[in-house]
Amino acid sequence: MPMMPVGDVELYYEVWGAGEPVLFLHGLGSSSGGWVLQRDVFAAQHQVILVDARGHGRSSKPPGPYSIPMFAADIVGLLDRLAMTAVHVVGLSLGGMIGFQMAVDFPARVKSLTVINSGPELVAHNLKERLFIWQRKLLLNTLSMEKIGQTIGGRLFPEPGQAAYKDMFVAEFVKNDKAAYKATTNALFGWSVRDRIGQIQCPVLALASDQDYTPVATKEAYVAEIPNARLVVIENSRHAAPIDQPGVVNTAVLEFLAEVESAD
Repeated sequence: MPMMPVGDVELYYEVWGAGEPVLFLHGLGSSSGGWVLQRDVFAAQHQVILVDARGHGRSSKPPGPYSIPMFAADIVGLLDRLAMTAVHVVGLSLGGMIGFQMAVDFPARVKSLTVINSGPELVAHNLKERLFIWQRKLLLNTLSMEKIGQTIGGRLFPEPGQAAYKDMFVAEFVKNDKAAYKATTNALFGWSVRDRIGQIQCPVLALASDQDYTPVATKEAYVAEIPNARLVVIENSRHAAPIDQPGVVNTAVLEFLAEVESAD
């Protein structure tokens, strides 16, 4: 089992393929296994780095509090240990937040940034957003991991034909350590680097599902603030786009990476 000591944690990681390095960062309550529909596709052309963030998967789960800058520093520490100077970063949800933090704190380490159903802040600006955060806190503090997994899984994969995806999600979700999951969730609320995204110089691709928790317009607003960014909308998709629309996600990211690499 490949484990790497980084600061106060040991991070589980995998490296697949060869070529330009692409680092995949998973979402809240997930793990490196969440990229199962991307790993082999990308490894055919690139060196793929998968990692379990602290508190997730097979990585260490120290007591909180956690923070997004802490997650970003962990990942950069792993890249240091792997002697990888700069990588393309692809992040889903929490992973996208970590990617944004890396892009502003460690810009030389990020060749390009792809964020999937994510953004540079989780700050409530209106009643709907405050309600969303309140609901997540309520789930966290009152339900078992099984119930939380069933609730989230039902939102991610509500269609009859997605039952297998939901079952797979719940089976993996219940393996989470609740204290670590709670520490990670609390790290999200109130986090923001929105005031710094205008500094990001690397190419940025934002993928936005048309039925994500936050509307496409929210992503359009922050993309407009980044000098070299574009938005692609994924139709008939919810928050877990790499699972419910893997072909669309893979094609969009591979084309983006090819364009970035040809410009170097």
